[in-house]
Amino acid sequence: MRIVVTGASGNVGTALLRRLVAAAEVDTVVGVSRRRPAEVEPYRSVEWVPLDISTRGAEARLAAAFEGADAVLHLAWLLQPNRDERLMARTNIDGLRHVLGAVAAAGVPQVVVTSSVGAYSFGPKRRRVDESWPTGGIASSHYSRHKVMNERILDDFEHDHPSVVVTRVRPGLVMQADPGAELGRLFLGPLVPRVLLKPGVLPVLPIPTGVRSQVVHADDLAEAFWLTVLKRAGGAFNIASEPVVGPEEFATAMESRTVPIRAAVLRSIMSAAWRMHLVPVDPGWLDIALGVPIMSTRRARDVLGWSPRVDAGDALREAIEAVSEKRGLPGSPRLRP
Repeated sequence: MRIVVTGASGNVGTALLRRLVAAAEVDTVVGVSRRRPAEVEPYRSVEWVPLDISTRGAEARLAAAFEGADAVLHLAWLLQPNRDERLMARTNIDGLRHVLGAVAAAGVPQVVVTSSVGAYSFGPKRRRVDESWPTGGIASSHYSRHKVMNERILDDFEHDHPSVVVTRVRPGLVMQADPGAELGRLFLGPLVPRVLLKPGVLPVLPIPTGVRSQVVHADDLAEAFWLTVLKRAGGAFNIASEPVVGPEEFATAMESRTVPIRAAVLRSIMSAAWRMHLVPVDPGWLDIALGVPIMSTRRARDVLGWSPRVDAGDALREAIEAVSEKRGLPGSPRLRP
């Protein structure tokens, strides 16, 4: 098999490369990335196409890279700079259009696209929803808005190209140690001391009681991606580990205890800090944590035979420790320490 991965040097991309290069069924892995990683594993075993998928002419170059591929796995995404949504949209929205146009031009039989729990409309926290839940998003979040636009683009592509298997993978929060430094840059910025995230440092954590999120380890998500290709399974798949992470689970990972805080108060604090350029994370992320539903992963388990190996709490703890220690992978321009 010949597999092409866009955004291959990032958080999920790196985990996916590890899985693909280990698969006996895969002969060639092609990685598309704005910057070529160093010649170290898992990047050494990959054919690289240095390309910014947001640029004019990207579709033609992508089509050439996709020629002969059995599947294209699209992971490329920008989370920052979130003060320039038009810039992010060129990668997140236009980039997907370029990828899908190239898939059609090259005759690729399957495209697998990373969506998110953030694409779902406001939903319940005390019961599970399946993949049929509306993907209307959370309007106050740029991340959610872009994921929703991608879902509509995929709807149109499926309608216009019925011969292509279109797969949408909707994970919860993706955790692992490799992007520790990157996560700190993306969500904390230069002013927040990383030592504050070291387990046991903060005695209390102010968290709204309504915050309940799902987590998946990057290696488990990579396995789900691979299974969708191996089984050529189309449609949407929710991917998350257990248990659901609420205030108590987060406090356990931080070796701390929680104190409840009103969501409106915390949102005001986050909004002020973002407007003052003290932190890079905007309050839309809190709105996602409070608003999106808890997903059922039954379809992934039944159709793909997928089962996570890493407990959600362990994955969260791994990521928190990595952020506090500024860990990373020197070989990746995205994940550098």
